[in-house]
Amino acid sequence: MATPIIDVAGLWTTFGKTVVHEDLNLQVEQGEVVALVGGSGSGKTTLLRQMLGLETPTRGTVTIFGDNLQEADSARLQQMRNRWGMLFQHGALFSALTTFDNVAQPMRELRTLPEDLIRDAVLLKLQMVGLTPADALKMPSDLSGGMVKRVALARALALEPELLFLDEPTAGLDPSLADSFVALIASLREAMQLTVVMVTHDLDTLLALSTRIAVLADKHLIAYGSAQEVIAVPHPFIEQFFLGGRGRRALQVLDQHGGPHEPLHEAT
Repeated sequence: MATPIIDVAGLWTTFGKTVVHEDLNLQVEQGEVVALVGGSGSGKTTLLRQMLGLETPTRGTVTIFGDNLQEADSARLQQMRNRWGMLFQHGALFSALTTFDNVAQPMRELRTLPEDLIRDAVLLKLQMVGLTPADALKMPSDLSGGMVKRVALARALALEPELLFLDEPTAGLDPSLADSFVALIASLREAMQLTVVMVTHDLDTLLALSTRIAVLADKHLIAYGSAQEVIAVPHPFIEQFFLGGRGRRALQVLDQHGGPHEPLHEAT
């Protein structure tokens, strides 16, 4: 069996006397789109930050591409980070840099690529996310919310990553912009053969993109599987989140349209 892209094993997270995660185990296989969901304080964003190597769990391990993040030195960690991209909730663009320079920044940090190659690669990435060469000259303050998301996505994909992390990818977008952005992510995921991990509370995004859903509650991973498998788990958060009025409407749309691509394997 292939090694998981991400393997979280025996993970505990504590802040003082507060336990956020208790013996949490989760695996993400190549090609999956895994959504992390949970109520406030469930630790989904903390778990995402631990996968990014930005926080260290109290106990347990986070292994990515077969390497233990906690044991990797700074050089190895940077090599691993070059293999993933991150889309932050509000874009996190550098306000003093143009769109072009924001997307070029990860490439320039490598210090190995000539500037003419960077120029061509940046324009290609902007084209991939639906932006024009004229947009490359704009400052972040001149961009709409939807354009900021697209520029941030182009930057996240700058180094041709194998793994993409998304933090609330459609937050702040109106429904039509959110739908088009979800469609863009889906098409790029297929074209680039990406594995995706995202934190989202938006049901439409969740159901349109994810192959498996990881539900965090009560310090544990209480459910992990397809939408149909998750809603079959009896738990107050699942009933409130998925089976309220909005959840039922979203699931009805999923059933009508056949949902996203099928999971690669049975949930564990």
